[in-house]
Amino acid sequence: MNVLIVEDDVEAAQNMQKGLKEAGIEARLAGDGVQGLAAIKAEVPDVIILDRMMPVMDGVTMLQTLRAEGVDVPVLFLSALGELEDRVSGLRAGADDYLVKPYALTELVARVEALSRRKEKDQVETILRVGDLEMNLISRVVKRQTKVIDLQPREFQLLEFLMRHVGQSVTRTMLLEKVWAYHFDPQTNVIDVHISRLRSKLDKDFDRPMLHTVRGEGYQLKA
Repeated sequence: MNVLIVEDDVEAAQNMQKGLKEAGIEARLAGDGVQGLAAIKAEVPDVIILDRMMPVMDGVTMLQTLRAEGVDVPVLFLSALGELEDRVSGLRAGADDYLVKPYALTELVARVEALSRRKEKDQVETILRVGDLEMNLISRVVKRQTKVIDLQPREFQLLEFLMRHVGQSVTRTMLLEKVWAYHFDPQTNVIDVHISRLRSKLDKDFDRPMLHTVRGEGYQLKA
């Protein structure tokens, strides 16, 4: 697990880093929100431990910037501000958990581990990846490498089905039943049209095609 600690108190940050290391968790340090954003661009961590009150850029501003940019890494807020309204405002800013200072190191480690497990579970359920292709089932954003691919709703459903059956030959009957909810073949070219549009969007500008026609069988998505 890779954790980023964003904390302006050097001694406190080093103590956290040491405690996490003893628990088998690697951690990097950043002294304020600006340094934290730069560290995330260099390497996205599994969990962020974020101090709320910092110079240059405070924790709330950094967190709001991350969420606005679509970064969904779990964030644990640390703060001496422990009133209910402080905790609520921190969570509403985009934090996943909130721990009030002073805290026990064992609780900090346990909360970080819980956030990491939650992230792994969410990724399984909400992110599909095939090679350099990524589909976010929640935001409905599809990217190949850094290119965002704009899909119509039916094209999105079609690609999702193909990604869930990567490497398999998918027949017209399977697509009609699972994507169009037809239990008979209406003898139209609707599948061919959508496959053609999807292939154009998916493989255009890339040297390696992903969507293939399997003669006599159907279609196949390959990394």
